[in-house]
Amino acid sequence: MNESQAVIERLARIEALDRGGAPAPLLLDELRLLVVEAEAWSRVEGGGRGEEAVARLQSALEADMIVV
Repeated sequence: MNESQAVIERLARIEALDRGGAPAPLLLDELRLLVVEAEAWSRVEGGGRGEEAVARLQSALEADMIVV
C-alpha cells in the first residue's frame, strides 16, 4: 500500500469511528497512527507543505488541542 492510500484509509477509519461514537482514547490512538502515516507520506512525497502539516498535527496532539 502506498503512503497516500494509508493516510486516506486511516482518515476514513477515524471518521467511521467518530460517527459510531467510539471512545476518545480509541480516536486518539487512531490520530497518533495518522501522524505516523502522514510522516511516512511526507518523506516519500517531499515538499515543505506536507512536513508543515505533519508538524501542526503532531503539535496539536501533543498539546491536546484536538477535541474528540
